[in-house]
Amino acid sequence: MINTTSTATTEGSVVAVLGASGKTGQAVTAALVSRGLGVRGLGRADLAAPGGLRAALSGCAALYLLAPNMHPDEVGYTGGALEAASAAGVTKVVYHSVATPFAPSMPHHLAKAHSEDLVRRSGLDWTILQPGAYLQNFLPALRAEPPALTVPYAVDLPFGFADLADVGAMAAEILAAPDGHSGATYEVAGPALATVRDVASAAGRVLGREVECRRTDAGEWASGPGATLPARERDWLLRMFDHYDHYGLPVGGRGVRAVLGRDPLPLDDILRRDL
Repeated sequence: MINTTSTATTEGSVVAVLGASGKTGQAVTAALVSRGLGVRGLGRADLAAPGGLRAALSGCAALYLLAPNMHPDEVGYTGGALEAASAAGVTKVVYHSVATPFAPSMPHHLAKAHSEDLVRRSGLDWTILQPGAYLQNFLPALRAEPPALTVPYAVDLPFGFADLADVGAMAAEILAAPDGHSGATYEVAGPALATVRDVASAAGRVLGREVECRRTDAGEWASGPGATLPARERDWLLRMFDHYDHYGLPVGGRGVRAVLGRDPLPLDDILRRDL
């Protein structure tokens, strides 16, 4: 949880970041600050405070709307945030969705598809970001000793891995721009599709040592790392792994160029920077 704070000095120039304490919210906040925008980071404490989110959004011109990961009712959460934003006088919203939102086999993706519909019908000046799976999710395993990637889905199917830094930079560019992004939906991913094995190979080149890559059984994951999760979240993740095991998650990378005017970095460059 975080408290409501602001780095802006001019009322109306503040951008609210809902979900600012997580890794995505931190990346968006850092990118906004680097652009000289005022930021008001909002978390659970702000939603529970007197007046709730509407009061917390008072004086903000724009909102980066990010629901908690695996939220049990993202549609209700998003709808409530949009209503609060409209009532508080917020005019611009960037909604953090996901690549391939309309995927009925993945409940948390499907919730974002329905939430996107609410955003599009909100009456606000909206833009939607659809990032692929974060490449940074692999960093803890690559920093371990020995470095290795073990995942409960196929390691040779295509993904469009997103760079968290690009998500933050794109959000800041859209929120800073006076116009040009209204009604747009942008996918966020790297310059080319890649497999988990490709990530391990790139990490091996960066680290100068072999990085093992293997697929583990989903049941093994469920009785191991997944055993500590609530049953609903574990089930949703197992359904996501099953989808990945059949289809991967291909995502195009042209959205980065459309917003930032440059190509996304290749795997080796991102891993060299982050490792």
